[in-house]
Amino acid sequence: MKDVIARLGSDFLSTIVFLVLYLATGDVILATAVAIAGAVGQVAYARYKGQQLGYMTWASLGLVIVLGGATLLTHDPRFVLAKPAIGHFAIGAIMLKRGWMLRYMPPLVIETIPEHVTIAGYAWAALMFVLGAGTVAVAATGDLKLWAFYVSVVLIGAKVIAFAVQYVAFRILVTGRIRAARA
Repeated sequence: MKDVIARLGSDFLSTIVFLVLYLATGDVILATAVAIAGAVGQVAYARYKGQQLGYMTWASLGLVIVLGGATLLTHDPRFVLAKPAIGHFAIGAIMLKRGWMLRYMPPLVIETIPEHVTIAGYAWAALMFVLGAGTVAVAATGDLKLWAFYVSVVLIGAKVIAFAVQYVAFRILVTGRIRAARA
């Protein structure tokens, strides 16, 4: 669990830096410039340490540079605000692969309700697309405070709620199937 949180923190570091710096200073240009520099520095440091960087790291760096650069050139924050949406759309597309969740489930769940795991995988993909569309809609307003709330509360809250619902549903389904099999 610690590794997952560290990896997520690393993946979203430029967004976190942008959000914190913007909330502290109210300066979009400064927050964007520091986020770009931080993303470049993070990749440079990882390369210096000899770490192998995956496709998503390079894609994220490219998005930070391109969208952040567009924000700096136009003084329009909507470009950099849309970055999390692109990530959600990409993850949603990956989640459309049938059975992607099976490798993350305990054997008992896989053996008992594999069809429900597949359905849940598609539900997660749909959630990513909805959250991405919401991010685009919020970014289009250009309201940085609304965006900060959406990214820090709505995006995270929706995923936590979805995980909790899935956990409870899977627990009920597995328990029901086991009881039915014993009867």
